[in-house]
Amino acid sequence: MELLMGEGWNVEPAGGATGEAYIAHAGNHKVFLKRNSSPFLAVLSAEGIVPKLLWTKRLENGDVVTAQRWVPGRELKSYEMGRPDVAQLLSKIHSSSELLDMFKRIGNQPLTPGWIVEDLQDQLARAGVTHPLLHEAIRYLSAKRDEVIPPRMVVCHSDINHNNWMLSESDHLYLIDWDGATVADPALDLGLLLYGYIPRSEWNNWLTEYGTVLDAGLLKRMHWHVVSQTVSAIIWHFNRGEMTEAGSWTDDLKRLLNENLFFPPGE
Repeated sequence: MELLMGEGWNVEPAGGATGEAYIAHAGNHKVFLKRNSSPFLAVLSAEGIVPKLLWTKRLENGDVVTAQRWVPGRELKSYEMGRPDVAQLLSKIHSSSELLDMFKRIGNQPLTPGWIVEDLQDQLARAGVTHPLLHEAIRYLSAKRDEVIPPRMVVCHSDINHNNWMLSESDHLYLIDWDGATVADPALDLGLLLYGYIPRSEWNNWLTEYGTVLDAGLLKRMHWHVVSQTVSAIIWHFNRGEMTEAGSWTDDLKRLLNENLFFPPGE
């Protein structure tokens, strides 16, 4: 990375799970570097969703390195996820035809309910997990998959953890780390955010800022996607031998499946 930046630049790892992100310093100048970042970073930058893209370079080994403007700021706290600008930025992302067109051009297949169920079944079989609650969840997801077909598919971030929301010193909000983005039901992002951060009593107000209403269809689709993501998280922790974390997610799954009592067959 030092050779890529040139003389006078110091490059340090920026942390993160992938180990592909770096911070480059030269005097008062600082840039954020990432290897093999999202292929539609240019569109995200142009729409102000991520900090400005400065340049992209392809290395001899085929890797692509991107440089973005370093923006002084901080991550959002979990209690700040109810901010109106969080809802408004997520709505902007879900409404972006440019992002959706870019995703379609690079050949990404939409994340349909049917595909999600099949993938989780495969993951469960490979992991050899026999917990009856997981199999109950798979049965629920399979039984309901035709009832949660989305009216539209959008680009979803799919990891809307508060640590991925960055507020600049000038109060500009960004959503970063797009490596897991996919085309899916907007209820995927909405469910994870609302269930994870927003009290039930405030869902309607938050969704008003987003630009939609909480009807029975959206509620059912959000619940379905949160169940599917919880099953995926349990399998992920199980495969890593993190039994305490897997157990915590299993408790969440039990509460979610009990919540299914509010959705009689065919409702």
